[in-house]
Amino acid sequence: MKQAISINVNGVDHSHEVEPRLLLVHYLRDVLALTGTHVGCETSLCGACTVLLDGQAVKSCTMFAVQADGSNITTIEGLAANGNLHPVQEGFWEKHGLQCGYCTPGMIIAASQLIDRNPNPSQDEIRHGLEGNLCRCTGYQHIVEAVEYAAAKKSGVSHGDIFATRRHPGLAKGAAINKQTYKATENGRFSQDYGLRTQIQRASISIMANIA
Repeated sequence: MKQAISINVNGVDHSHEVEPRLLLVHYLRDVLALTGTHVGCETSLCGACTVLLDGQAVKSCTMFAVQADGSNITTIEGLAANGNLHPVQEGFWEKHGLQCGYCTPGMIIAASQLIDRNPNPSQDEIRHGLEGNLCRCTGYQHIVEAVEYAAAKKSGVSHGDIFATRRHPGLAKGAAINKQTYKATENGRFSQDYGLRTQIQRASISIMANIA
């Protein structure tokens, strides 16, 4: 039996009758045609379906549409305001924080909540905050820099000043990261690839080699 729900999505009220088993991600994509919210795994691993539910980042493949009844939801389509990109969207553009773009909507939504909670996150805090969002294309460094850019812009600080103060300590950790990388991936323990920290460490090998 279908159940009536009322949800505000990106500032617009919607009322529908839906099957209780309908996932929120499918409600957004198939009923509301908001296809910026992507389906990447449907097992809650990848984070491509992340949206803001009453201001909290949630993976919309992990809850039913009926559970969102009465809630306010923001998807990637609703993040920009008055024709202006959100600082995180601008950061991904300016710092090339994407390749294929499939994970990007979820990354941007998660990052927007991150800088709302922590206006000046360190690179480690950014990586930790995005651990629930996987990218299969990049080495994550440009994504981290995109979030730094967004945090700086939102707080009114020059992003150039932030990068100048943070890059040097990051380079100093290059050798240690490489050692951690080899340790994390030896003996065929590739199941750890699903962890964001490990992926960043592995990708850092070529980055640090080029810098050196």
